[in-house]
Amino acid sequence: MDVITINEKITAMQTEKYDLAIIGAGPAGMMAALRASECGARVVLLEKNSIPGIKLLMTGKERCNITNAETDVRKFADNLGKNGRFLLSALYHFGIEETISFFHKNNLRTKIERGGRVFPESDKAKDVQGLFLRLIKKNRITLLTDCRIKKISQGQNRIEKIILDNSAIKAKNYLLSTGGLSYPRTGSTGDGYAWAGQMGHTIIKPEPALTPISVKETWVKDLEGLSLKNVRISVYQGNKKQDERFGEALFTGSGLSGPIILDMSKSIGKLLIKGGVDLFIDFKPALDFKVLDKRILHDLEKYGNKSIKNILPELLPKKMIPVILELAGIDPERKGHSITRDERKKLRLLLKEFSLTIEGLSGFNKAIITTGGVSLKEIDPKTMRSRIIRNLYFAGEILDLDGPTGGYNLQVCWSTGYLAGESRSEERRVGKEGRSRWSPDH
Repeated sequence: MDVITINEKITAMQTEKYDLAIIGAGPAGMMAALRASECGARVVLLEKNSIPGIKLLMTGKERCNITNAETDVRKFADNLGKNGRFLLSALYHFGIEETISFFHKNNLRTKIERGGRVFPESDKAKDVQGLFLRLIKKNRITLLTDCRIKKISQGQNRIEKIILDNSAIKAKNYLLSTGGLSYPRTGSTGDGYAWAGQMGHTIIKPEPALTPISVKETWVKDLEGLSLKNVRISVYQGNKKQDERFGEALFTGSGLSGPIILDMSKSIGKLLIKGGVDLFIDFKPALDFKVLDKRILHDLEKYGNKSIKNILPELLPKKMIPVILELAGIDPERKGHSITRDERKKLRLLLKEFSLTIEGLSGFNKAIITTGGVSLKEIDPKTMRSRIIRNLYFAGEILDLDGPTGGYNLQVCWSTGYLAGESRSEERRVGKEGRSRWSPDH
C-alpha cells in the first residue's frame, strides 16, 4: 500500500497487522517510519491532517532550519539545558553529521548560515516535506491521513490496538510522535499527552516556548516591524539580573520577538510566575556610558544647527527616534546646540538601558515549540522505549525536551525518531552497515 486516507480501503485495514504503528506524521514520526521500514518492519503512519509534515512548512520562516552545525555532541546537548543529556544516546546514534548526510544523499543540498543554522539551499521548507513524502511512498509505508483515533486500547502493560471510527490497527509496537501544543492549527492539540497520561506516564506541564513576549507599554505599536541588530537585552526581576543575550530582536505590535527574545522566553515565563519582570535593551553594547556620552556630545557639536531628530540617525534607526525623544522629553525640532547636559544624560540612559515591562508570553498560537511533556525519567534514552508500557516508544516534541532557536528542536525530532524507529523491533533489526533504502540509487 502507498498513501491512502482513512476513508479508503477501510475493510482491508481491519485485518492488517504491522510491526510498528506510528501516531503523528510530523518530522519525528516520518523519520521513525523511514528507519523502521529500512530495518525491515511493516509500518503504518497515522496522521490527523490531510498531509504529513504541515508544521515543517512553518519552521525557519518557511525556510526550514533543518539542524544546527554544532558537531560537538556534548555541546549540542548542553544547549538544550538540564534535560539535554537525555539526548546524548540518540545524538551519538544519529546526530548532526548523519542528518545532513541523509538530506544530501536524497538530493537536498544544505547551507550553513549565521549561528550554525542549517537550511536547504533552496530556502524552501516544502522541499524538506516533499523529500519525506517521496521516501514514504518509495519505502511502501502505509500512510493513513485524515485519521481520527477514538481510543488506544491496552492491557497488561502493553498496547493491544488503536481503535479508529470504523476499524482497529494492531501492531507489535507503537510510537507516539504527536508533537506538543504549539501552532495548534497544524494539529498539535496535545492528544499525545492525554494518551500517554492515560497509560500511566507523568506529563510535565506543557508551556509555550520560543515565543514572542508582550509588554505593558502600548507605544511599542509605533515600532512594529523594527528589526534590531547587535543589541544586548537583559532581563531583571527586582534588582537581580536573570538573563542576558546579544544578537537580534524585533518589535511587534504588542512587544518583542526575534532570536534573542525567543530564546529567553522560556526563562521569562518561569519568572513571571514569581512576579514582575523588566527588560532592558542596550542599543550600543560596544560603547560604555562614558564613551557613548562623548559620542553624543561630538554629534551635537558637529551638527549643532540641525534639529535633534536629524542628528540621532547617526546612532539609532529612524523609527526609534520619535519614541526616544518623547521618553526623554525633548522636542524633535530642538537644535543640537541647545540640548542641555541633563537632556544628553537622558538620551544616553535610553540608548543603554531602554526599559520595558514584560506583561506575558504570546502563548501557544505563536510559540514555535512546547516545553514540558512526557517525563524523560519514564523513557529509556538508549531506545526511546517507555519504561511503563513495554511496546510503546516516544519521539519528538511530545518529550519534555526542548532547545533554543537555530535548528536544535528539529534535530531532537530527527535523532529521537531515528532511534525509536530502529529500536522498535530488535528481532527484525537490520544492521546499520546494511545498504540504506533511503539512498537514491537503490
